[in-house]
Amino acid sequence: MRLTVSAHDDTRKLIVLAVDDEPKGLDELVHCLRNSPHVALVFPAIDASEALRLLSTDDPRLGDRKARGLPIVDAVFADIDMPGLSGMEMSRVFAALRPSPALVFVTGHAEEAVNAFDLGALDYVLKPYQQDRLDRAINRVIDKLAANAAPPPGAGPLGQVKNDDEVIPVELAGTTKLIPRSSVRWVEAQGDYARLFTTDGSHLVRIPLAQLEERWEKAGFVRIHRSFLVALPLITELRMGQGGYQVVIGNEEKVLPVSRRRTRALKDRLVGSGRSTQ
Repeated sequence: MRLTVSAHDDTRKLIVLAVDDEPKGLDELVHCLRNSPHVALVFPAIDASEALRLLSTDDPRLGDRKARGLPIVDAVFADIDMPGLSGMEMSRVFAALRPSPALVFVTGHAEEAVNAFDLGALDYVLKPYQQDRLDRAINRVIDKLAANAAPPPGAGPLGQVKNDDEVIPVELAGTTKLIPRSSVRWVEAQGDYARLFTTDGSHLVRIPLAQLEERWEKAGFVRIHRSFLVALPLITELRMGQGGYQVVIGNEEKVLPVSRRRTRALKDRLVGSGRSTQ
C-alpha cells in the first residue's frame, strides 16, 4: 500500500534574491536558480548593499506582494563571506522583516554551518554549486511556505482554530526562546527529554514524548513510533521500507519509521483525512 500526497500541488512559483560578491559565482548561482521549474524570477545582487537597495525599490515585477501579506521575495540565497556588510549581517536585516523571506546560505566554508543555522537559515549549500543540491534547497523553501500558509493542525473546515497555538519555552545559554507548536514538524524522544524539529532547526525540551502526545493529540499530532510524534498534515507519504512501514515528512526531506502496532491506526487516520491512495 502506498499513500501519496504531492508537496507541491497548487504551489506558486518563487521569487528569489541571489547574492554573491564573486561575479562568476553569482552567474552560476543565478543560472542554477533559473533552471528550477519552481522559480519564476531571480534578482541578482553583487553584494549585501545592492541586495538591500533592490528590496527597497518598488520594482513592478514584485507586484502587490506587500499588500497580499507576502515577503518582498520568497527566499534569499546569499554568500556568507562578502566585503562590507557580510551575509550574516545582512541576514539579520531580513530576519527583522515581517513577513521575512526564507534564508539559504551558500559558501565555500563548511565550518560556518553552525553559525548559519543559529541565524535561522533554512539550508546551507556548499560551493561549487550543484543543480541537484540547490533544487533540494528550493524544495525546502517550498515546504516552508506551504507549512506557513496551511491552517495549523486542529483547524476546522473553515480554518477556525479549535485550540490556541501552544508555545513551548526552550532554554539555551541563559536565553528563553518561545517555540510555537504550529512550527513543529515532528518530535523525537530522547530519554526524559524531547527534541522538537521545526521549520528552522531543532530544540531540546525537558518534556516526555508521552506528555506531548497527550497534549497535542487534538492539534493533529500522531504517535507513529515509541520514539516519534508527527504532525499528521505534514505526512506526504506512507510506504513500505526494508524494516517495515515509513512515513515521509515534506518533500522527501525526512523519513521516519512506523512501528508495526501503530501502522493500522496511522493508515486509518491518513485515509480518513482524504489522502489519495496508489
